[in-house]
Amino acid sequence: MVPFTWKEHYDLNDFRQVIAILRHPGGCPWDQAQDHHSIRRNFIEEVYEACEGIDTENTELLREELGDVLMQVLFHASIEEDAGRFDIDDVADQAVKKLIFRHPHVFGTRAVDGVEQVLTNWDELKRQEKGQETYTDTLNSVARTLPALWRAEKVQRKAAKAGFDWPEVSGAFAKIDEESAELRAAAEDRTNVAEELGDLLFAVVNAARFLQVDPENALNRATDKFISRFQRVEQGAAASGADMKELPLSTLESLWQQAKQQEDSHE
Repeated sequence: MVPFTWKEHYDLNDFRQVIAILRHPGGCPWDQAQDHHSIRRNFIEEVYEACEGIDTENTELLREELGDVLMQVLFHASIEEDAGRFDIDDVADQAVKKLIFRHPHVFGTRAVDGVEQVLTNWDELKRQEKGQETYTDTLNSVARTLPALWRAEKVQRKAAKAGFDWPEVSGAFAKIDEESAELRAAAEDRTNVAEELGDLLFAVVNAARFLQVDPENALNRATDKFISRFQRVEQGAAASGADMKELPLSTLESLWQQAKQQEDSHE
């Protein structure tokens, strides 16, 4: 057994020590075998699970999942510490310096007039910090690892700050119509279908941005609604003594409309 002090309550330093124990001789073989790439997906999943705690307003779940996210941060930092490149204290140092630099209205002498000015200053300071000299640089800085809908939205917001935007939502709606027609034409010709589908999705995200709707959340809600209606269709088919696959599409569509009417009546 490795040397470790058992406590009633552990703190952040203990957490760091446990990760170090697990990753080194005498610890856990699985933990010792991991690298940044092998646990990359774990990192992403833990963040989403923490968001589940936020969305459901489940404090206990949030506390647990934040611990799992922090574990991932400490794990990745421990890998880098072993490589001699940086440790968790270097991570904290850079983060603190970034916060101080981007909040001159708190830690400096710059005055601000409300939240909007804070955000404007933040963007300006971020461009300065990252050495972004053009508007295109700011678009390219958006992480390609973001969910596609969120990445599109963020790129569009940055483009809008450069003045490249429709004056009102009607322009976004017209673009949806245009891209939808181009997708239909591409489908008929069997050419550039993926490209045109992407253009249509990008246009829909633009409309969502104008309407101040999170496209990722909107799509998730639509998916949840589809599952709920699908369940009613399946139950309706079972009530008739048939498997869904045995019923014609017209019957399934009728059951779908019934499910939709039931849903609307409960709203």
